[in-house]
Amino acid sequence: MPITDVSWTRLVTIRLQCGLERTFAGVYDALDFLENEWPLRYGERHQRAIRTCRGALNGGVAAVVAREAFMAACLEAGMVAPLKAKPNAHPGRIARRALVQ
Repeated sequence: MPITDVSWTRLVTIRLQCGLERTFAGVYDALDFLENEWPLRYGERHQRAIRTCRGALNGGVAAVVAREAFMAACLEAGMVAPLKAKPNAHPGRIARRALVQ
């Protein structure tokens, strides 16, 4: 059975250890990154994100749950996106926007 991608309603942007940014729009790309390009192999959140993303691709887990698990794994690995404020954003809300685009 072919696996189809499950898109997220909000993109996830991370900053890699080399300084480059990478944006993920769905579960398939996130799972590929977790399995093939991940810098830390044995983190607890990394393993949970893999299981959750696989579950989302199989239809047993909601896409938003897989997105949250992926973001938690990125935080565990120290890959945090730069904060990008919207032009009319309230300054107090900018700090909560890490990893969310």
